[in-house]
Amino acid sequence: MSYWVGSLFAVIIGFALDLLLGDPNTAWHPICLIGRLIAGTEKVMRRLFPKTAGGARAAGCLCALIVVAVSTAIPAGIVWVAYTVSFWLGIAVEAVLCFFTLAAKTLKKESSNVGRALQEEGLVAGRQAVSRIVGRDTQNLTETGVVKAAVETVAENYSDGIAAPLFYLVIGGAAGGFLYKSINTMDSMLGYKNEKYLNFGWFPAHLDDVANYIPARLAALLLIVSAGLCGQDMGMAWKIFRRDRYKHASPNSAQTEAAAAGALHVQLAGDAWYFGKLHKKPFIGDDLRPIEIADIARINQMMYAAAVLALVVFGTVKLALLAVGGCLCV
Repeated sequence: MSYWVGSLFAVIIGFALDLLLGDPNTAWHPICLIGRLIAGTEKVMRRLFPKTAGGARAAGCLCALIVVAVSTAIPAGIVWVAYTVSFWLGIAVEAVLCFFTLAAKTLKKESSNVGRALQEEGLVAGRQAVSRIVGRDTQNLTETGVVKAAVETVAENYSDGIAAPLFYLVIGGAAGGFLYKSINTMDSMLGYKNEKYLNFGWFPAHLDDVANYIPARLAALLLIVSAGLCGQDMGMAWKIFRRDRYKHASPNSAQTEAAAAGALHVQLAGDAWYFGKLHKKPFIGDDLRPIEIADIARINQMMYAAAVLALVVFGTVKLALLAVGGCLCV
């Protein structure tokens, strides 16, 4: 068995571990360590470069390059050493590293907790539950607003937290997955369009746009297919995807949201409050029916189906390419 097939096997095991165990909640989680690396590198870069717009952009660019290089090199080195010792040890170590880059079960658990809190404890508990998974202000959300936020989070994070990592894992193994996660984590920490990060976060934010460009569109297409598999409206998902997929400041974020809105016959997005400031946003989808708590379960069912589809499709394409290249055997 070749290394490339073994690496794909490791991705499959890592995916299964994620569905079984969920993302471990520990300060020593590799993505948390990447977050610390980003914060520490940011502090150093801000001290080294001049306090000007150009200096901030240069500092942010170098920060991003350092974080990506370190975040990719360390897992690549660990995997290389493991495979050097034993092929099967390499698969085991790489599978664990792949597991750390995926978040399907945790996304389902946290979003389901929102619906459960609303049903069992009321609106205040629902607001608290959804505040764990969204960046917007939640203290004044209505029940509809809480449910909408949960559905949007599952739709968007299916792309960022499952489909895109799988895309890079299948291409480059654990190192590819960590390369992507370092870029995506930087965007979530540095990509704000406020005074502090407008210039420093410019390059990290654009790097994330580039890294997600293809995966986001593949994720949306897979979510549309999963809508049909899960009894939702695949035709409407395709229609709204084509019409509304660019109704977001990011070129990628509305891709899966549009597909989800169409599949569920609901309207997502619209104005939202962040850090006490109202942000005007267009609606995504048609208001064909009121959104309801049961939609959280529906989008999670679609997300799981689309996650499995992503693994199957990406893995099949890689196996086909390996067969053409003659890399299936040692």
